[in-house]
Amino acid sequence: MCRLPCAGLSHSDSVASWLQLEPRRPDQVPLRCWWARPAGTPPRGGVLVLPEVFGLNGWIRSVTQRLAEAGYAALAVPLYARTAPELELGYGPDDLALGRRHKELTCTDQLLADVGLAADWLQQQLPASATGLGCVGFCFGGHVALLAATLPQVAVTVDFYGAGVATGRPGGGPASLTLVPSIGGTLLCVCGDADPLIPPADVAAIETALAVSSAHRLVLLEGGHGFMCSARPDHRPEAAEQGWSLLLEAFEQGLGAPGGQGQA
Repeated sequence: MCRLPCAGLSHSDSVASWLQLEPRRPDQVPLRCWWARPAGTPPRGGVLVLPEVFGLNGWIRSVTQRLAEAGYAALAVPLYARTAPELELGYGPDDLALGRRHKELTCTDQLLADVGLAADWLQQQLPASATGLGCVGFCFGGHVALLAATLPQVAVTVDFYGAGVATGRPGGGPASLTLVPSIGGTLLCVCGDADPLIPPADVAAIETALAVSSAHRLVLLEGGHGFMCSARPDHRPEAAEQGWSLLLEAFEQGLGAPGGQGQA
């Protein structure tokens, strides 16, 4: 079940709006999502978009709509649905501190329950020929994307600079990398080669963990943390375009070729 608010955006080749998903199980909560899809044509696949610690802000919504312009139905999922369901932050130090406080209140089981609710709903919006979903996450969302790759609905996952996967998991427990053997689809991890939040030891651990399957790989691009985001001071346009190309390539191979490549 879902509830569609009136507010939204319409472009010639995509439509986007806020969407509320209602829980289906006792461990789930309502999710205020941003929903974008191609206009006038069926989507070639579906993609879950998992945000940075800053919530479903303008940049994350632009990524979601860019995917829609590329032919995919894309759903941006809040990761703080239990503590700050409508969080939208900027990129200043106070915003970062607040986002990190909410991150510390999350736990893996709840995050997977929420992403699972979104995945079930998105799968139902796709043509019967769709065989699985894509998932992309950035920063904390990248970490959660690696967790979400273990869900049966997710066929292709792209984790952009998901810090902390080599040292722990939300709410405590073994490193999230220990879950890699249980991932049934493909996993692409993309990191900046000068990311202070993913030091060389973590990069090495990610590379070792992904080596269990030829379907997984790690790509290092020139940049620090957050290089994909045009709203952040460490944005690297060239690396961001390379990252976007890697993302589209992964989804084309795993979900089917999109109708075109939009611009953010």
